[in-house]
Amino acid sequence: MDFVNNSRTSKNQPPAVPQGEVIANFKQYQDAQDFVDNLVKNDFPASSVAIVGSDLRTVERVRGKLNYARLAASGAVTGAWLGLAFGLIFGSSPTESGAALFPGIEALASPIFIGAGMGMIFNITRFGLSKNKRGYISASSVVAAKYQIQVPASLAEKAKAIPAKSAKN
Repeated sequence: MDFVNNSRTSKNQPPAVPQGEVIANFKQYQDAQDFVDNLVKNDFPASSVAIVGSDLRTVERVRGKLNYARLAASGAVTGAWLGLAFGLIFGSSPTESGAALFPGIEALASPIFIGAGMGMIFNITRFGLSKNKRGYISASSVVAAKYQIQVPASLAEKAKAIPAKSAKN
């Protein structure tokens, strides 16, 4: 069989690029997924299909402007959640009617506000001390220019015989 199985036998062994026959080409990953979904729905063996992306590029999308106000707000939200968790875990105390299952809002207010303040200070300090002071927030991803559907050569005719739903070859 020409097709190299992508399942790893050992954690130290890297996955191999499949060497099967290309049965379809796509420019969009979603189109490739739809094509494979159609193959699998028509009882094609799913473990024999590979989507191979080529001409990889890193794309960084700018999400917004970064400033101290945004850093402070982000730190406050994170710190408040940590304060709430800390307050729920360590904040309950016995009351006159016995141990409280959930502490009252007054018992949670202090940890939430302290956590929010500490989160703001931590975020602003971390940004101020960092050497990479970019003025924006971004997210990076790896995108392929072309996606190929590959199957073992012995199954290529079977895959080609399955009617394409609305896939663009």
